Amino acid sequence: MGSNNSQNLREEEIKELMDETEFNKQQITRLYSRFMSLDKKGQGYLSRDDFLNVPELGVNPLGDRIIDAFFTVAETNKGNKEEQQLNFRQFARILAHFQPTSRVKKNSLNSRRDKLFFAFKMYDLNKNNYITREEFKVILNSMVGANITTDQLERIADRTIEEADKDRDGKISFEEFCGAMEKTDIEEKMSIRFLN
Repeated sequence: MGSNNSQNLREEEIKELMDETEFNKQQITRLYSRFMSLDKKGQGYLSRDDFLNVPELGVNPLGDRIIDAFFTVAETNKGNKEEQQLNFRQFARILAHFQPTSRVKKNSLNSRRDKLFFAFKMYDLNKNNYITREEFKVILNSMVGANITTDQLERIADRTIEEADKDRDGKISFEEFCGAMEKTDIEEKMSIRFLN
C-alpha cells in the first residue's frame, strides 16, 4: 500500500481499512496524507527514524518509548520480530488503538485491553512480557527525572511493584498490569480525537 508518494489509496483499500479500524473515509485519507508526509524517502513504509522526525515525539520524554511501542505492537500483530518498518495499513491499525471507545460500536483495535496492551509495551523495555522494578524506574525517571530525588524514585518504584505484583515474583505481568490499572480511565487517557 503506497510504494511512492504519488500513489493514492484505492477504493477497496479504503473500504478494507474502514472495516478494520472504524475510521471513516475522510479520516483514512487524512492519515494517509500524514503517513506520506512522514515517508520522506517515498519508500512506502515508515522507520523509527521517520517517527523521530515528528516534533511532538522529539520533545516528549516518552517519545522513544511511544515509538518503540508502535513497532512492538506491529511486530506482535504480524508475528515478525525482525520487522522494523510500518506500512500504511499497520500505521492506521495502530492509530486505531487511540480512537475514543464507543459504547455503540465495538472496535477490536481500541478496546480497553488493547489500550492497556499498548501502554504495557511502553514499560516493557526488554520485551520479555514483564515490567521489572528497573524498567519501571527507567520510565519513571524519564517522566519526572529532575523533579524528584533518587530516594523518592526508589520508593515509588518499590511501592508500585509491591502493589501490582500479586504473585510476588518481583515483576509485573500484563494481567497484573491490567489489575493495577483497573480504576484508571484508560479509554479516555489513551484517546485522540481524529478529525473528519
